[in-house]
Amino acid sequence: MTNKIPHPAESLILSKVPETVRQRAENIRLVALDVDGVLTDGSLLYNEAGEQLKRFNALDGHGLKMLKQSGIRVALITGRSGPIVTRRAADLGIALVYQDARNKGQLISTVASENGFTLDQIAYIGDDIIDLQAMQKVGLAVSVPHAPIYIQQAAHWVTSVQGGYGAARELADVILAAQGLLGPFLQGSLLVRGLAIQ
Repeated sequence: MTNKIPHPAESLILSKVPETVRQRAENIRLVALDVDGVLTDGSLLYNEAGEQLKRFNALDGHGLKMLKQSGIRVALITGRSGPIVTRRAADLGIALVYQDARNKGQLISTVASENGFTLDQIAYIGDDIIDLQAMQKVGLAVSVPHAPIYIQQAAHWVTSVQGGYGAARELADVILAAQGLLGPFLQGSLLVRGLAIQ
């Protein structure tokens, strides 16, 4: 964390999380996210042609863009696969996309080594058993309030909002606030650089 005086919004955000979470968030250089149940509410919708639909939240998208703008990498790691995730990642400019991931614990180690990070520099947010091994390896493990209780208990922190309703944004805000990087967005100095709302 920088030595500058935190923006009031940063102080407000950090007052809502335990000190241990703030300390872990200070070190994060990559945020990895599950998709279904984290970036969506977990619902799987199908139209009459059998095509799958997912609903994403613009707050989450903007939070992930702010992370990227601040030099923090973002990765999507999902056990499912399909063009919807590819499209959403492209919309947000996320290059690290891993679909059909069955062993997320092993994959998160690979992602770390291939991108020059230590595991304690990674935050992972998930909501189900498939996410558990990855959560147990990283520096900041996060879950959402609709996850099974044993997944929540494995997390360092549980967001206050559900997946698909701003949980990823809440995590992004905490990480940015802990590193003193949220204030410039609120003061408008980074908004002029073309950070479009997503």
